[in-house]
Amino acid sequence: MTLLRTQLGTTLRGHRLRQRRTLRDVSGAARVSLGYLSEVERGQKEASSELLASICDALDVELADLLAEVSLEMRLAEPGGRTVRPVALPVPGAAADEAGAADAAEPAEQVAVEAPVAEPALALVGGGQPARGSRASGAVSLAA
Repeated sequence: MTLLRTQLGTTLRGHRLRQRRTLRDVSGAARVSLGYLSEVERGQKEASSELLASICDALDVELADLLAEVSLEMRLAEPGGRTVRPVALPVPGAAADEAGAADAAEPAEQVAVEAPVAEPALALVGGGQPARGSRASGAVSLAA
C-alpha cells in the first residue's frame, strides 16, 4: 500500500525535476525551508493543504491537477489494480455564448478523461441547507 504522503512527495519531486529546478529555488519561492521541502518530497512529512498550495504555486502546478495525478497514481499502484475507465467531462467554456453564436440545443463539447472507478468514501449531507440546531448557516456534515 502506497501512502498518500509518499505519492505526493514523488509527484512533487517529479514536477520539480522536469522543470530542472533545485530544492533551494522551489523552497524559496514557496517560502518553506529547504529541509522541510526535502522531507515532503521524500514522503517523511505530511504537508498541510496550505503548504501544498504554496509548493504548487512555486511549481506553477494547479493543486487540483496535482491531487488528481496523485490519486490516479495511487489507484494504479493498488495490488489487483482497479480498472480505470474513460469518463467524458465537459470542457469549460466550450458551450459558452460567443455573442449569441452558440445554439442552446447543441450539447457542450466533451473530452474523454481517464478517471478511476471508485465508490465515494464520504458523502456530503445537507449541502447548502442549514443544519438543524446549528448556529452556522449552510453547515455541511460528512457521513461515511
